[in-house]
Amino acid sequence: MTDRRNTNRRSQAWFGAQGRSGMLYRSWMRNQGFGHEVFDGRPVIGIATSASELAPCNAHLTRVAEAVKRGVWQAGGLPLQFPTMATGETLMRPTAMLYRNLMAMEVEELIRANPLDGVVLLSGCDKTTPAMLMGAASVDLPAVMVTGGPMLNGKYRGQDVGSGTHVWKFEEDLKTGRMTEEECFFAEGCMARSGGHCMTMGTAATMACVAEALGMQLPGSAAWPAVDSRRMETAQAAGRRVVDMVEEDLRPSRILTREAFENAVRVNAAIGGSTNAVIHLTALAGRVGVELDLDDFDRLVREVPTLVNLMPSGTYLMEDFCYAGGLPAVMAELLGGGLLHGGPVTVTGRTVAQNTEGAERFGTDVITPLDTPFQPAGTGIAVLRGNLCPDGAVLKQSAASPHLLTHRGPARVFDSPEAYHAVADDPDLDVDENTVIVIRNAGPKGYPGMPEVSNVPLPAKLLKAGVTDMVRVCDGRMSGTGYGTVVLHVAPEAAVGGPLALVRDGDPVVLDVPARTLRLDVDDAELARRRQEWTPPAERYAGGYTWLYTQHVEQADRGADFGFLRGGRGHEVPRDSH
Repeated sequence: MTDRRNTNRRSQAWFGAQGRSGMLYRSWMRNQGFGHEVFDGRPVIGIATSASELAPCNAHLTRVAEAVKRGVWQAGGLPLQFPTMATGETLMRPTAMLYRNLMAMEVEELIRANPLDGVVLLSGCDKTTPAMLMGAASVDLPAVMVTGGPMLNGKYRGQDVGSGTHVWKFEEDLKTGRMTEEECFFAEGCMARSGGHCMTMGTAATMACVAEALGMQLPGSAAWPAVDSRRMETAQAAGRRVVDMVEEDLRPSRILTREAFENAVRVNAAIGGSTNAVIHLTALAGRVGVELDLDDFDRLVREVPTLVNLMPSGTYLMEDFCYAGGLPAVMAELLGGGLLHGGPVTVTGRTVAQNTEGAERFGTDVITPLDTPFQPAGTGIAVLRGNLCPDGAVLKQSAASPHLLTHRGPARVFDSPEAYHAVADDPDLDVDENTVIVIRNAGPKGYPGMPEVSNVPLPAKLLKAGVTDMVRVCDGRMSGTGYGTVVLHVAPEAAVGGPLALVRDGDPVVLDVPARTLRLDVDDAELARRRQEWTPPAERYAGGYTWLYTQHVEQADRGADFGFLRGGRGHEVPRDSH
C-alpha cells in the first residue's frame, strides 16, 4: 500500500497541531478507539450521509457508509462518518425543495469546518443529491458522489409497477371505479418492496444519472439497485478512489466545467429525465461559476433522441436499465453520435471517453440504439417563452400527449393547489377537455418552496368520461415520476407579480410547443390594467428559516438557489479557537 502520510494536508492543521490544540483534537477523537497512528498525516475522508428513517429512500445509507469506510481504510485513509439532514420528498411538508438550499448550506459548512481532506457524499432521495453536490462544489475539496441506488422493480398482479408513476395511475383508477380501496392498499406494499429511491426515471434516478454524467460519480454506479451487492462494491470503490483524488488534488472545480454541464443536459434528454434536473443543474452551475441558462436546456437537446424506455415516459424501470448496461451504455451511444464531449475529466481521473470505452448495451428494448431511438430527437424538455412566462417555463415532451402540444383553450384559474383539490371531484365543475387548468402561487416564494403539485389529477367527471390528459400550467414543479401535458416552472412566479397572477377564468391560453411559446391571448392594455389592480400577497413569515428562504430565494429560471450562495467560498481552515 502506498504511504499516504503528508504533514502538509489540510487535516494536519488539526491533528498535526502542537501543544494544547493538537492534544485536544487527537485525545477527543481517541475516545472512539482510534490509535495515535491514524493522525500521522494520512488523508482524512469525511463520509457525509443523509441516512434517515424520515427519508425512506435514504434509510439504508448507513450500510452504504460502512462499505465506503472499507474502501478508505484499504487505500490508507482515515474515514470519519458524519450525518447531514435528509430532504425526503415523501414525508417533508410543505415540500423537500424548501430545504434543499438549507441542506446545501449545512453540507458546505460541515465540510469546511472539519478536518477533512476529501469527502464522499451519500445521497438517495431527489433533493439530497443536488444539495450535496452544491455544498461540496462551494467548498471545492476532492469529492465523490455515491447515490444509494433504486428500489427493486415493483410487482403487482403479474405486472411491473413504478413508484410514483403508479400512484397517479392508481389514483385515477380509484376515481373511476377500476380499483377498490382494498386493492389499492395491497398495491402500496407491492410498489416499494426494497430499500432505495424511486425505480422509475423520477428525479432521484435522474439526478443519480446526472451526477454520473457530470463526472462526479463512478461510471455505472447510478443504476445498481440499492440491495444489489454491487451497490456496496461501488461504494467501497468510491472510498478507495477518493483517497487517490486527495493525492491528485482532483477537485469539483476541475470536473464541473461547461462541457460537463452540457453533457449532463444532453444525457438528461436521452434518458427521458426529470424536469427537476433543470432547476438543480442551474443551481449547481451557479455554485461553480459556469454560465448555464434556461435556453441551454432546449438548444442543447434538439438533436438528442430519447434512448431510454423507462417510466413515466416508457415501459421499463431502473432495475431493467441497470441490467441493460446502465448509463455508460447510453453515454457510449451518444458519444458515438457526436452528441457528447469526450474530453471532460471525471472522478476516476480519466475522461468521459475513456470511462465509456467498451461499454456494452444488452438488448435494444430498454436502451435503444441512436438510429432507432425510443422517441425521436427533439422530444426532450422544451423551454417556452411568451407573455405568460417572459423568463421561461418548461415542459417534458416525452411525458406529454402529442395532440395537446399545440392547444388553445379557456383558463380555469386556481389560486393554490388546495383550491383545485377542493373542487376537483365536483361533478358540476365548469371544465371540459379543452380547458387549461392554471395553478398559481406554487412557486419558490409563493408556496413557499415550489412543490411538486403542477400535475394535478384531472377532474373526476372528465376521467369518468374517458379524458386522459389536459393542459395544465403552473409556477410549481412536477415529480419526475409524473406525466402529462404540464407546463412547469413558469417564471416569474405569480407571488412576485409574474403574468400568471393576472390570468382570469375564461382567458384564452395558447400553447405551441413546436414554436416554444406560451401566451395569454389578452390585449396588452387589459393586462396592464389588471397589473395596476394587482397587490402582492402579504408576507406570511416574520422569522426562522422559511422567512430567510422567502427573502432570498431566486426564481426558477435561476435554479431557486439563494443569491448569496452563488459562487464558491473555498475550504480555508477556520481559526483555531484553542
